[in-house]
Amino acid sequence: MFFVPYFNLKGRRPWSLGYYSVKKQAICDAIDAQLLEVGSPLPQKFGVGIDERVVEYPWIYSQLPNRPVKMLDAGSSLNHAFLIDRLPLDHMQLTIMTLAPEKRSFWSRSVSYVYGDLRRPEFAEKSFDIVVSISTIEHIGLNNTLFYTGDASKNEADPLGFVPAVKEFRRILKPGGLCLITVPYGRREICDWYQVFDASLLQEVVKAFGPTEAHIEYFGYSIVGWQRATADHLEGAVFQDASKSTCSAPDKAAAARGVACLRLMA
Repeated sequence: MFFVPYFNLKGRRPWSLGYYSVKKQAICDAIDAQLLEVGSPLPQKFGVGIDERVVEYPWIYSQLPNRPVKMLDAGSSLNHAFLIDRLPLDHMQLTIMTLAPEKRSFWSRSVSYVYGDLRRPEFAEKSFDIVVSISTIEHIGLNNTLFYTGDASKNEADPLGFVPAVKEFRRILKPGGLCLITVPYGRREICDWYQVFDASLLQEVVKAFGPTEAHIEYFGYSIVGWQRATADHLEGAVFQDASKSTCSAPDKAAAARGVACLRLMA
């Protein structure tokens, strides 16, 4: 937390010194305060200058049951000690699946790791009670060699590459199981390593999964921070790609300006 004052004094510029400490604290505070409970408004200035994880993580935690169940993190977004050690996640029988080993792992906390393609997981049918995929499917089928793996075969250009993965999420869930998916949402965009979903592509996700029940919540970012939004309000939201520009946007957006959070029941 040493660099937090620096981050604030310098205008909360995304990805600058102190950013990760401020982001982590904002996420923990939001989870603890249950800020993302269904329908609850977010405080003014919530998450200014912080990327979409500040709403995605607390939203995921607001959906999890308070009992130990078998859970898959499809994409390894939860692979952080401050998340794994938090209730109710620390009670889950957690398996993490991603393309390649990462710098950190938590075997000592009984977390299982599987490496491979989410379109071809080797799990048996009806293996999990919950599947969580946080800002992951927007990368499936695109160029994952830039940040996630050295496997040249993962340099792809298939915008619908996520469809087989979503179908697999359904296959490996038990009847009545829960699938939680978050994606950047707004103006349709396809880049080398990610894409932004719009309404039509979101329906492809729902169609591929074939839920018995489906619910979608939306969150939008502006100069006043993150707030609940509607799909219509976010249709022009533009992704701020920090990998292409080191200049801070006037609204201090760190990445997505819109997020869709899907709750799908098997």
